[in-house]
Amino acid sequence: MKLLFTFFNPSGGMETLNRIRCQAFKKMDVECHLLYSLDGEGLKNIKDIPTFVMNDEASIGKLIKRQNYDAIVVCTDVKILMTIKKAGFKGHLIFEIQGLGTLQTASAVLTDISARVLQAADGVLYPQTSHLQELMAAHLQGIPHFCFDDPLDTEGFGYSSYPPKPFPIIGWVGRIEANKNWREFLLIGARMLQKHPEGYLWIFGDTTLGEPVEKEHYDRWVNGLQLQHKLIAYSNIPHEQIADYFSVIGDSGGFLCSTSILEGFGYAVAEAMLCRCPVLTTDSDGIRRFLIHDVTGKLYARGNVNQAVIQGESLMKDAVLRNNIRKNAEKHIKQHFSSEKYTTNFMNMLRSLSKLKPKSGHV
Repeated sequence: MKLLFTFFNPSGGMETLNRIRCQAFKKMDVECHLLYSLDGEGLKNIKDIPTFVMNDEASIGKLIKRQNYDAIVVCTDVKILMTIKKAGFKGHLIFEIQGLGTLQTASAVLTDISARVLQAADGVLYPQTSHLQELMAAHLQGIPHFCFDDPLDTEGFGYSSYPPKPFPIIGWVGRIEANKNWREFLLIGARMLQKHPEGYLWIFGDTTLGEPVEKEHYDRWVNGLQLQHKLIAYSNIPHEQIADYFSVIGDSGGFLCSTSILEGFGYAVAEAMLCRCPVLTTDSDGIRRFLIHDVTGKLYARGNVNQAVIQGESLMKDAVLRNNIRKNAEKHIKQHFSSEKYTTNFMNMLRSLSKLKPKSGHV
């Protein structure tokens, strides 16, 4: 069997998801390829997976004809979906949604693309996240739906012990964009540093992405809050090293803070948990599958910086609670989000689709 997974660019959670599922299928002797429309820093993370970067119809058409894939999963990019259909692809074509930003943005995107998805796709795939389940049910009726959790590399990605830092670290992962709610993190970070002046803020992201105007606002906020000497920004850290950084944050007495408005899954939170790095997060929906307040992490109400600081202090000062959360979180991710569970669900989806004739090629 041969599968193709496509997305706009190799970055963030989608780059992680595609890499993890391809590696998992490889163990089952299923050949997987990746297709990205744009180049990106995340390509450095991809090893031993045939990966194509192209966005013109002719090249994509030739690829589809040459490789003869059994099924193709197209994430978010309806233009690529239509291009693959026009190329006369004969297998099953699955349209995937992993997250579309704020509710308003997500609703607008689905309103715009739903007719084309229904015309070209044989099924839709998305994680078990309530806002996505509701949106997909509302916009994409009359097509098979498949909804299951995303996988983590529970065997290869995890905690490593390093000499503990002599200061607490509060981490944050994401692009400098509205949905990631970076302003709130800077406000929380500034307040936490008032209580722990020896501490540091570590931000992980991809500086090649994002709007220049947003970056200007960010720089202004960092300077305005006088964080420039207390904030270290890491750009495009190789994915396997992120586990080390999360482990160091956890052992420093600090935590990962997630301030997102909405997430389809929330890979940064789940991966931190897998590395025994305790998490304080907003209820961004995508994290509900794995974060239980005071059991596997801490929740705070978005916009309530005071509450975030109180919960952050609790994570840092209550040693018994902190240790229990770290232990429970790692165990929970390993039990429920293995790549084996994902491949089982995925193969069941393909078996279900195999009973249905693919929609005819050429649209």
